[in-house]
Amino acid sequence: MKPLTDAEALSVVKESITRIIPDADFTLVEADDKFRDVLELDSLDFLSLVELLSERTGIRIDEEDYPELTTLSDTARFLVDRSTEPKDRTSPAT
Repeated sequence: MKPLTDAEALSVVKESITRIIPDADFTLVEADDKFRDVLELDSLDFLSLVELLSERTGIRIDEEDYPELTTLSDTARFLVDRSTEPKDRTSPAT
């Protein structure tokens, strides 16, 4: 997988949210807003979003990563950062 740009990552995030909530109004979401609250994603919606993001980007997203997925910009940044990391980031040091 090639590294994502900020714009590509944000687009993937918004498109994925729209698959879960077709009428999501992103004009209501400010840069630092917690999009789960503003767009009223419940826990199952959020898990669906995590799964979609992982499928669409090939990036593994673990439960411990969830706190980094609070705002649209944080989520996009997370995807960009992970898309540029070496694949063996979780391998133990030898």
